[in-house]
Amino acid sequence: MKSTSLVFALAFAYSMQFVGPALAQGATRPNGEAQRSAGKHFQRGVALSGEADYAGALSEFKKANELAPNVAVLYNIGQTHFQLRGYAAALQAFERYLSEAGPTAEHRSEVEANVETLRTRVGRIDVVAPDGTDIAVDDEPVGKAPLPPLLASVGRRKLTFLLEGTPQIRFVEVSAGENTRVEVRPAEVARAASAPRTVSTPRVDPSPSVLPLALWIGAGVLAGGAATTGILALGASSNLSDERRKGAGMTSRGRLDDLESRTTRLALITDIVAGAALVTGAVAVYVSLGPHASADAPQKALAPHAHPHAHPLKLGLHFSLGRVGLDGIF
Repeated sequence: MKSTSLVFALAFAYSMQFVGPALAQGATRPNGEAQRSAGKHFQRGVALSGEADYAGALSEFKKANELAPNVAVLYNIGQTHFQLRGYAAALQAFERYLSEAGPTAEHRSEVEANVETLRTRVGRIDVVAPDGTDIAVDDEPVGKAPLPPLLASVGRRKLTFLLEGTPQIRFVEVSAGENTRVEVRPAEVARAASAPRTVSTPRVDPSPSVLPLALWIGAGVLAGGAATTGILALGASSNLSDERRKGAGMTSRGRLDDLESRTTRLALITDIVAGAALVTGAVAVYVSLGPHASADAPQKALAPHAHPHAHPLKLGLHFSLGRVGLDGIF
């Protein structure tokens, strides 16, 4: 295959010979507007080829040939398919060129050499499918079944069979010069058409409950409060002891009563807050590790011995001055 610089050389020839001998045999002569539009598409194809955008160039060349069939465009279509390694399509375009250009065509000897090369890079696919099945090779429609053996480039090819809107896809390996048989039975197509279509949705894990976290935070805050009031209670008790050691002449009865009341009050608050912290912590443990926790929660692994029929939480809180107690069943 010659360099793509040949494509540029054809641009002028295309515009000058469009309605001359280069017109495809049997083609209807296009009107002036169609010629001008085809010429613009051809020029864009030439420009894209120069930029190595062969897929874009191929689209422009095909559109130009659709508007005004011309053997010069067939030559460029074949060359572009060759660049894209679409050997089967390149072979078909070049064979059309040889058929339509005549024996004195400028590029005939070059195209004949390309044809000989391309015939060593294609095979055929013998497709057997229910009548009326739409068939595509590498997403390019080729017609409805029944079809003669399909020319295909060597390598792995994708076949799509479409009947009543339901596609079936097969992949085949095509070898040069070989026939590969692909059969789709009517029952297989029918099963594909009747199979229920399910839409899978990604599994969304439920968000972890905020209750255990809130309980643990609450227990921590209460424990901190109990520690603070406990320290204050100890300070008040120390002050009371100091006042008592001063003797009758150094302090008053009212001062002692105030200190005793403050010490008792702070000790009682400490007991209550500490008890609340213990209860909240126990509930947090139960909520985090209890039988109602999610089976997927990581906390489940921390208590593999938990019985599935755990008893309901029962708690008892006992407190008195300077002492707090907690009992219960989990």
